[in-house]
Amino acid sequence: MGPLNLLLWGAGVALVAIGYSRARGPWARYQALKAEEANISRYESWRGGLRNSEPTGASVAMSLFRRQAQTAAAIAIVGVVLIFLGFLLG
Repeated sequence: MGPLNLLLWGAGVALVAIGYSRARGPWARYQALKAEEANISRYESWRGGLRNSEPTGASVAMSLFRRQAQTAAAIAIVGVVLIFLGFLLG
């Protein structure tokens, strides 16, 4: 176990922790908006009305939150790769 392994493990764990903490908030808000959107869709179909297909503020926010969560997940994946590299090079 050399200093390179320790460095890779430390950096990997740090990136996983950072990615998880950054993804948790936007993902929760995305899921809440998605559930609300599904509820509105069910209500509109029950009511018999047609929904407007133009983008809404909620749909724009959902895409923004999804993108933030995807970016944070990519950071966490890089961290996992670094951890495995630390074991591979050991």
